[in-house]
Amino acid sequence: MEINMEVRNETTIQEFILEGFPAIQYLGNIFFLMHLLAYLASITGNMVIIIITWVDHRLQTPMYILLSTFSFSECCFITTVIPKLLSIFLSGRQTISFTSCLTQAFSFLFFGSIIFFLMAVMSLDRYLAICKPLHYPAIMNLRVSFFLAFFFNALSFILITGLVLKVSQLSFCGPNVISHFFCDLGSLIHLSCSDTGSVEIYVFFLALLVILISLILTIIAYSNIVVTIVRLPSAKERQKAFSTCSSHLIVLSLMYGSCVFIYVKPKQTNRLDSNREAALVNTVVTPLLNPVIYTLRNKQVHQALRDALSRVRLQKQSFGGPQQALDFLEDNSCKRRKSCLP
Repeated sequence: MEINMEVRNETTIQEFILEGFPAIQYLGNIFFLMHLLAYLASITGNMVIIIITWVDHRLQTPMYILLSTFSFSECCFITTVIPKLLSIFLSGRQTISFTSCLTQAFSFLFFGSIIFFLMAVMSLDRYLAICKPLHYPAIMNLRVSFFLAFFFNALSFILITGLVLKVSQLSFCGPNVISHFFCDLGSLIHLSCSDTGSVEIYVFFLALLVILISLILTIIAYSNIVVTIVRLPSAKERQKAFSTCSSHLIVLSLMYGSCVFIYVKPKQTNRLDSNREAALVNTVVTPLLNPVIYTLRNKQVHQALRDALSRVRLQKQSFGGPQQALDFLEDNSCKRRKSCLP
């Protein structure tokens, strides 16, 4: 009975306060607008990728299936964090219940893990397509891409569920201010008044598994891609390929660099204040760049977008009458044949 009373007294905290960015809170309205625009742009770009991939049958290939899964995970990832950040910029500190805090932490880490795994798989997909083009159709197909997407979703769910369950068993008896703009598990562990040694070791090795293994696979894939590009006979082709690869590597460097800084350290209580700035890179900067870097610069996506816009124009013309719709079809047909009669 005495043990139960002690446990009940230790776990008195039922909600936490997200501190946000108190040093710049006087600029809250400006930062609210900036992050709102970045959030809307990220969601719009990723949703365009998803819709175009599933509407245009020419993009229903392993690469674009993986990209659409990546875009969906990216939308969920930033939606887990950004709305709460926007409310913090508007009103200052925000309270969050213990259950909601764990839910947000789970969602953030779950979708974040999927993103890392998918980045590694997409890098290997590009390696096979560029370096092993003859073997690519036999190795990568729609069935394999769907299986990989499902497998890494399941693996991420199992890994992150185990971590969140361990954190949920910790005792929290004050203070209750989280030095972050969302429920980061490192900051949450720091507030616990129970022994957190085993949880911190779990976080460290989980970060090694998710971040470093995917980073190593990505480095190996892009190293082979660079070697293949260097051997291209045409200088113009080499320049074009290096331009694309350099854009990918910039985003990968931002994503991996910030996450290694935050999570791959044995003691989670170190550098908690600087973790907030590093987390902004993952939740605002890279999601904004990813749609541009990965697909919106791609000629296949441009063509799919043009075709979709043409279909929309056709539907609008059809509301003006059957003759306008026929004229529109005839004009397009003539343009494709380049042989219209006067």
